[in-house]
Amino acid sequence: MTIFEGVGMRRHLAGLLGGLILACSGSAAWSATDLPAAIDLRSEATEAARSGNPLIIIYSRKDCKYCETVKRDYLKPLAESPRHKNKLVIRQINQDGDQTLSDFKGGQTSHARFAVSEKVKLVPVVAFYGPDGRRLADPIIGGRLPDFYASYLEDAIEQSTKNLKKP
Repeated sequence: MTIFEGVGMRRHLAGLLGGLILACSGSAAWSATDLPAAIDLRSEATEAARSGNPLIIIYSRKDCKYCETVKRDYLKPLAESPRHKNKLVIRQINQDGDQTLSDFKGGQTSHARFAVSEKVKLVPVVAFYGPDGRRLADPIIGGRLPDFYASYLEDAIEQSTKNLKKP
């Protein structure tokens, strides 16, 4: 091997390494928008109700750029806002996921099967639940208008908290 072949090999390896780093950073950025996965809906909804709020579920898919936008630009900032910090319980259900999930009645299902049972076809869908699994407000379907999305969320949370107090 000549010195030029060695340099070429190093450049090739450096290019591969750079590509690997970019690929890994892309997946890290991807997972950075994920919210905690739903595991036990009944206990998560009960936890939310203790602070007078609904359980907020975003139905999402790995390949959905609109889902990523809703999580990154609206749900995460909402959960971290001074008004809602440590008061909201927001969970993610992956419409295309096979993760085990305990439903509102304590039955075992998967993320994908639960999404089907809730008639979720297109994502993102942000839904608002009480401890008994009752929907407390109309779900927010799709990305809607970005200028108004935060107010859609606030309105749905307000309506949900009112309906949570009703028998």
